[in-house]
Amino acid sequence: MFGRSLLPSLWRQGDVSRRDREHPFATIQREMNRLFDEFFRGFELAPFEESIGRFSPAIDIKEDDKEYLIKVELPGMDEKDVEVILGDNTLTIKGEKKEEKEDKDKNYYYMERTFGAFQRTIPLPADIDSQKAEARFKKGLLTISLPKTEEARAKGKKIAIKAE
Repeated sequence: MFGRSLLPSLWRQGDVSRRDREHPFATIQREMNRLFDEFFRGFELAPFEESIGRFSPAIDIKEDDKEYLIKVELPGMDEKDVEVILGDNTLTIKGEKKEEKEDKDKNYYYMERTFGAFQRTIPLPADIDSQKAEARFKKGLLTISLPKTEEARAKGKKIAIKAE
């Protein structure tokens, strides 16, 4: 009973509101991500636009001399719930993580999972060979391979460093 007086929001009867389900640090993390995106936008690096819902998948972008490799964490989703669109120098990943039907007679004391629609748009350099782009989905991980054009591959040259 003592715990109920310290954390009354965890013991409320009825449905838990979306705001109450979210960990306080999730809001801080989302705001920090937004600030970093704004910072990088000034340097014309790839900002990620989060424009629709509260669910925002984590994204990794890696570049090597042959391709850009983008990995998106989409736990609890299937490939049919996601759409990948390669546009003019942009890659848009959108979808919806649907809320599971739960028993309405159950009272949640704590809920961290997030649901909803999302859309992430990533600006891309012009050296993408869009005809060879591929997307694979396995165990909640979307992997997008964006090969570079032959011209872009030829531009890079490693310069040897001589010691004196």
